[in-house]
Amino acid sequence: MNEPTHHTTYHGPVINQNGDQNTGTIHYGTAGATQDAELRSAVEALTAELRRISAHLTPDQAETVEETLPVLALDRAEMAERGLTLARLGQIAAVVGPMAQPVADALGRLLGLLGP
Repeated sequence: MNEPTHHTTYHGPVINQNGDQNTGTIHYGTAGATQDAELRSAVEALTAELRRISAHLTPDQAETVEETLPVLALDRAEMAERGLTLARLGQIAAVVGPMAQPVADALGRLLGLLGP
């Protein structure tokens, strides 16, 4: 009996199961592999800053961050198309205050790389 192939929704692991013994492989995809080094660095910096302030977020703010994180795994063009989604992180940084200034700076750098 063959097991189905499972695909995640946003460039996450793909699990292929074959045969009666359920042996298979996990392919972790190429999310970010085609990004240039500067963009990848900006994404990593923003993600690190979001982790740093996560304990200080309200549940609604934390949910917004979680909903936005998959956008950071996209390529440059797809990320640029979702600029308004990323801008929601700027609103959170403004509410959290001075502690979140590094988030705002990292987000500004990333949005600057994505262009107008």
